[in-house]
Amino acid sequence: MSGHSKWATTKHKKAAIDAKRGKLFAKLIKYIEVAARTGGGDPAGNPTLYDAIQKAKKNSVPNDNIDRAVKRGSGAEAGGSNWEAITYEGYAPGGVAVLIECLTDNKNRAATEVRTALSRNGGNLADPNSVAYLFNRRGVVMVPKAEKSDEELLEIVLEAGAEEINDYGESWQIVSEATNFVDVRTALQEADVDYDSAEAVFLPSLEVPLDLDGAKKMIRVVEALEDSDDVQNVYTNGDVSDEVLEQLDAEE
Repeated sequence: MSGHSKWATTKHKKAAIDAKRGKLFAKLIKYIEVAARTGGGDPAGNPTLYDAIQKAKKNSVPNDNIDRAVKRGSGAEAGGSNWEAITYEGYAPGGVAVLIECLTDNKNRAATEVRTALSRNGGNLADPNSVAYLFNRRGVVMVPKAEKSDEELLEIVLEAGAEEINDYGESWQIVSEATNFVDVRTALQEADVDYDSAEAVFLPSLEVPLDLDGAKKMIRVVEALEDSDDVQNVYTNGDVSDEVLEQLDAEE
């Protein structure tokens, strides 16, 4: 197991998310709509929808908003949008690779906002497949450290397909093949272990070490991209050491 914390779990990142909670709510609701549209409105038979609902609940999205999103997506209620999934690739300053997942009802608007967010912060849009090969689709379940030790968790999730457990500060990150994260999440539930999130994400296969200046530039790019309503997720291969994280915190 590896023992380094990531910049995405720092106070800096949490503060940015809290400041944009309205945008976060909208993105979570959009994801629920898409999950219900593609797999049906019954969470029991639609693991993607189940996990989307759980993520929304853990981020304090009101139940009424969640229920309406499920109904819109499944067609039980009018008003659902025809969201389209698009992935863009780009670079932040310093050669940091950036993978951007969007859900949009206007491809031209999404492309413009992504391009603008990158270029205004020293990055640039890249050609298709020029960055994606640096990332692998993986299943990730985040579990608070207060629940179990890493050894205890490994006993619970190993047979379900978990491959590694990493130290993420106050949480454990359980990594598996993307197709196995539902089995890992189910094994935790059966063992009465609470978790913060369970989803398929992109993890970098090769990371670029960043100094303080590089970390600031990468964070500016990520936050500018996340400010777009069309952007759902932003992944980078920038690696920020604990020492640089402490410097970022000290400047807040």
